[in-house]
Amino acid sequence: MQNLKNSTHLTDSDIEHLQHNALHKTYNKGYNIHGDDGTCTGVVFINSGIIRIYIMSDEGKEITLYRLYEDDFCMLSASCVLQSISFEVHVDAETDCDVFVIRPDAFRNLMDRNLYLANYALNTTVGRFSEVMWAMQQVLFMSLDKRLAVFLYDEYARTGRLLIKMTHEQIAKHIGSAREVVSRMLKYLSRDGIVEVVRGGITILDKSKLQNLIHN
Repeated sequence: MQNLKNSTHLTDSDIEHLQHNALHKTYNKGYNIHGDDGTCTGVVFINSGIIRIYIMSDEGKEITLYRLYEDDFCMLSASCVLQSISFEVHVDAETDCDVFVIRPDAFRNLMDRNLYLANYALNTTVGRFSEVMWAMQQVLFMSLDKRLAVFLYDEYARTGRLLIKMTHEQIAKHIGSAREVVSRMLKYLSRDGIVEVVRGGITILDKSKLQNLIHN
């Protein structure tokens, strides 16, 4: 929580208050941390791992809104803290995760006493909505081949690796499509020499062609 302390002028006693009202949790890959059952899980601080925030249709179709990494924190798992948030999301452990879950009432009480913390939480949440809008823009206005190309290139840029270690099902959930459609699109990209479908993932063969697909 050191980054939070530096950004919000929290005192040592404030940090102690949060730690006293926090549960240290480890989640296995795929575990649902927060769902749409109306509960207010709490503010999740990520010590290590990746968590995925997504929405789900009544038919079970998923669209990733954004992902959070080490030293990030998730406010949407504690929507009761920010009264202006009135929609529900799902929060899953995309990898094995080590986190602190802060009780929502303890975090809200501290926000009431510390304007720096309140401002930081609000600004962080608002900033995430730019990622939400980008995800919605892709779904609404971008063809599937471009959405897939953007996702693959973003994964390469994030990890620095040409091998994207994800199943077709995982990729489909991220971009809001069906596994069968993603498999078909990957076959087209493979035929054009842009990617290669390998055991355990997809290897990018030609970054320039992938970028051209994004920008054309």
